[in-house]
Amino acid sequence: MLKLIKALSASFLLGFASLSSAADSNNDTYVTLKTDLGTMLVELYPAQAPITVANFLQYVDSGFYDGTIFHRVIPGFVVQGGGFTFDFKRKETGEPIKNESDNGLKNHYMTLSMARTNAVDSATSQFFINLKHNDSLDGSADKPGYAVFGKVIEGENVVEKIVAEPRGIFKSYPDAPNAAVRILEAKRGKHMEKTRHTSKLKEMIAE
Repeated sequence: MLKLIKALSASFLLGFASLSSAADSNNDTYVTLKTDLGTMLVELYPAQAPITVANFLQYVDSGFYDGTIFHRVIPGFVVQGGGFTFDFKRKETGEPIKNESDNGLKNHYMTLSMARTNAVDSATSQFFINLKHNDSLDGSADKPGYAVFGKVIEGENVVEKIVAEPRGIFKSYPDAPNAAVRILEAKRGKHMEKTRHTSKLKEMIAE
C-alpha cells in the first residue's frame, strides 16, 4: 500500500511539473495586450528572435507599456506604438538592442516588428503591427530590415478598429488617432475573452 501511495505521489508530482513547464512556456511565448478598443493576443518567437523577445518581455513585465498609445497609424502599412503616453510624452527606455532582422521571419500581415531609427541597432520599446505583407521592410544581404518577433493571432479586429479611428488633428503627430488608443495592460500569457472574432481583412492581404 505504501508503495502504491509513493507511486501515485510521484506520478502526481511529474504531472504537476509538466503542467508548470507548460505554463512557463505559455508565459514565455504569449502576451495579451488589453487596449481601449479590445484585447489582442500576441504569439512571440523566442527561438528566432531571442534578444528581441527578451527585450519586449522586459518592458511587459515592468509595466512600461501600460498607458502607452498607438501613435502612428498608416492604413495599408503599419500600426505603431509602445513609446508615448496619451499626451505625447516620450517614455524613458532602456538601452537599444541588436537588430535581429536576419532571423528569417518576414514582415507579413499581423506580425509584430521592432521600430527603429536609421541606425541599425537602435530599437528600444516601440513596435509596429504590419497591416499587409511589407516585403520592403525585410532584411537582405544588402541591407538590414526590421526585426519580426511575434504575431497577432487573436483580436485582429482590434487592429482594424485602431486603423479605422479618425486621425489628423495633431500637427506634430498627424498619423495618431484623434482620441488616444491606449494599451491599458500588457501581460504575459493568454488572457483573452471567450468570444473570438474573425478578421474581415484576412481575404484582402496583399501578397
